[in-house]
Amino acid sequence: MKILISADMEGATGVTWPADVLPGSAQWERFRPVFTGDVNAAIAGFFAGGADEVLVNEAHWSMRNLLLEQLDGRAQLLTGRHKALSMVEGVQHGDVDGIAFVGYHTGAGTEGVLAHTYLANSITGVWVDGTRASEGLLNALVVAEYGVPVVLVTGDDKTCEDAKGYAPGARTVAVKDYVSRYAAVCRAPARTAADIRAAARAAAALAVRQEPVTQPHEVALEFDAEHLAGAATVVPGVRQVGERRVVYTSPTMYEGIRCFKAVTTLVSAAVEETYG
Repeated sequence: MKILISADMEGATGVTWPADVLPGSAQWERFRPVFTGDVNAAIAGFFAGGADEVLVNEAHWSMRNLLLEQLDGRAQLLTGRHKALSMVEGVQHGDVDGIAFVGYHTGAGTEGVLAHTYLANSITGVWVDGTRASEGLLNALVVAEYGVPVVLVTGDDKTCEDAKGYAPGARTVAVKDYVSRYAAVCRAPARTAADIRAAARAAAALAVRQEPVTQPHEVALEFDAEHLAGAATVVPGVRQVGERRVVYTSPTMYEGIRCFKAVTTLVSAAVEETYG
């Protein structure tokens, strides 16, 4: 049994404000070991549950946040940027039986600690086939095309609620309770590690490959400024349908997420320092 862990940082134990996850800051350095601890707890649980192999894919910002020297030696780490499937890189090779979303968060425009979708700001909402989408939902649709189930989700309590919509059978662990976008009631690392380890052990039994689900999807994005919608239309197939909204249709979610990456890259380049 092979497990892929997609490891994001905003939903890690104790994280509550931007500096906690901003590479280069003192707070980021402080939370790197805590983040690594969450991932190690998941690794330990999956091996205890019968996994033969665990691959951890870095999914946050620079994708160089986890401390390799502190990682459970039984796992391997895929680190660095510019990967074909970004947050779920590694799922496409046909050898993954289940995937865990560790340290995830809710989507742009919703309640949740550090809620956003790909970009920290600028995007105010994302919808797939009419349903408001988090990164969890986007990634779940991608991995479904490879027959890989989402078996574990960790993050704040709002993230666990969100997961019920895209992975109703998955085990979930709330490491903190939402108070505001920048505040939470946090559990101590010793407690969250025990909770994640136990949930991952149970989740290993859910890692059973399924029939791949491939279908077209319509993706809509809304921005906080009109010029960003215009910038997004540089991507072929993306059309503006409102002052701040664009939409595109993709035959598969593989193509859908790649188009999404192209849109967010262009939008990031169009953001001016003062006026956004």
